[in-house]
Amino acid sequence: MRKLIPFCLFFFCIAGLQAAINIKRIDPAFWWCGMKNKELQIMVYGDKIGDAKASLKYQGVTLEKTVRLDSPNYLFLYLNISDNAKPGKMTIRFDRGKEHTSRTFELLQRNGPDRDYTGFGASDVLYLIMPDRFADGDPKTNVIPSMRFPAPVNRNDPNARHGGDLQGIEQHLDYIQNLGVTAIWLNPVLENDMPGGSYHGYATTDYYKVDPRFGTNEYYKELIEKCHERNMKVVMDMIFNHCGSEHIWFLDRPSKDWFNFPDGYVQTSYRLTPHFDPYVSTYDKNIMDMGWFVESMPDLNQHNPHLMKYLTQNSIWWIEYSGIDGIRMDTHPYVFFDSMAEWCKEIQNEYPNFNIVGECWYNTEAGSAYWQENSILDQTRNSHLKTVMDFPLQGIVQEAFMSQTDSWTGLNKIYDRLALDFMYSDPMAVLTFLDNHDTDRFLSEEPDNLGFFKQAIAFLLTTRGIPQIYYGTEILMHGNKKESDGLVRLDFPGGFPEDKVNDFIAADRTPLQNEAFDFIQKILKWRKGNEVISKGNMTHFMPTNGIYLYQRKFKDKRIIVIMNGNDTAKSIDMNRYKEILKPGEGGIDIISGEPFICSPRMDFTPRALYIIDMTP
Repeated sequence: MRKLIPFCLFFFCIAGLQAAINIKRIDPAFWWCGMKNKELQIMVYGDKIGDAKASLKYQGVTLEKTVRLDSPNYLFLYLNISDNAKPGKMTIRFDRGKEHTSRTFELLQRNGPDRDYTGFGASDVLYLIMPDRFADGDPKTNVIPSMRFPAPVNRNDPNARHGGDLQGIEQHLDYIQNLGVTAIWLNPVLENDMPGGSYHGYATTDYYKVDPRFGTNEYYKELIEKCHERNMKVVMDMIFNHCGSEHIWFLDRPSKDWFNFPDGYVQTSYRLTPHFDPYVSTYDKNIMDMGWFVESMPDLNQHNPHLMKYLTQNSIWWIEYSGIDGIRMDTHPYVFFDSMAEWCKEIQNEYPNFNIVGECWYNTEAGSAYWQENSILDQTRNSHLKTVMDFPLQGIVQEAFMSQTDSWTGLNKIYDRLALDFMYSDPMAVLTFLDNHDTDRFLSEEPDNLGFFKQAIAFLLTTRGIPQIYYGTEILMHGNKKESDGLVRLDFPGGFPEDKVNDFIAADRTPLQNEAFDFIQKILKWRKGNEVISKGNMTHFMPTNGIYLYQRKFKDKRIIVIMNGNDTAKSIDMNRYKEILKPGEGGIDIISGEPFICSPRMDFTPRALYIIDMTP
């Protein structure tokens, strides 16, 4: 077995250490008093620690049970932390015959009700960052020799590590805040000590440790605090479906059923319809649920209660320790429905206002809506998942905004998608996006003009739901993943010491890039705190002659969006819109700052776009 990196977030005090009892790690390293769930699981790992007897004496804390599994190198302790327990350090003693050792385990005072875990919602705009590709703030951490696989940095290879880190993100918080977003979603930051580097972060090898090439646990916490000082939130990316093949669990499996298909690699079908298919075979259901994504990411079995307890506690630990404002759960439907529902319920119980968005990648609204909390599509069970990602809408936005609008194409595709919102239990809690790290960029190439691009951005930021912008969209980063996923995860120009161009500053951007940045910034800053967008209902009209018009209204405030989805001018009889926009009515177009007055008949220039504030 390879030598494992010691867990060094906190040092344990060691009393009476005997060489024969060698404890290599304890997860979690510490916990809190005052949690609603009084049960605490402690995973102890060490040479034949399973043969040891554990004991402790601490007021308000009892050792309820000790669990030994197939591997002799694991011991799972289940403690009850009563309401009488106070913060302090307890000693856990391990005896094996005449041999013994002790470890000090600390209980902290939780942050309690004074801390505001508000989650994220429709008033927010998430800015998605892949840490390895955004900015390198500390080149000294690009290679960590003590790691088992200290992958070298090679920025010429789109599939290699490029050296971005948390410090690089912190150094550009002014830029992110000035753009106008309210939250940052970071792709996974936990350790991925894997051959090849696993730059994307989706092959976890330590659930309690930030990858040292990104920074430390303490620095991650400080970054979140700095975001909070700027009134920005942070969403943490988590993965329960699988771990990396170099995780301690796979190198030394706690039990045979810790992983699905434990006898060898069986690939998932990547087909998620078996969850609700009324005619599904057991074979298809199991291949989807239990199959592995890739061979280097073994599929975790969340029906193992000790594993699921570990993962649930880990989520709570990161919320309490770091102060994250939300969780994005990767490959949510590839995990057992009941396990994920219970996990969501546990998080909500501890943090009622917290929010979790699940990556539920379906091409139809029915598939996505099935997974949202209180779904009307299956009332026999509840996922307790507040937010799902709107992949059905994302799948058509490029064609909808780039093509011309006739009776079936162009902006009609947007209309038809939104018309299916009745399937969602809460359309305002759906995460909307034009692209992300797993899809082609919205722009396959840099455009000659920004007509359709501005319409897409305006729609994203004024329609229902919680918008997410992928890093670099504001400077027209483009590409597709036909040859490599890395081609849609390119470096932000200026984020790395050797970059010749710095697109974080206006002086280095092209005029077209500055036009895009300024446009997005203007709408984001107008959107911030605007209840018409975050709470308003929506009325829209079928696109006619290429014109799409919709209204958002909240109390006595309303805005109207008008866009011409064609590269040619259109003349429109405006009387069809009189239920929300009568001739003679008007407001201020927030894009141009100019007045807009409705006439009985109006001419719209090619790719015309208006966001009209109709508030009296």
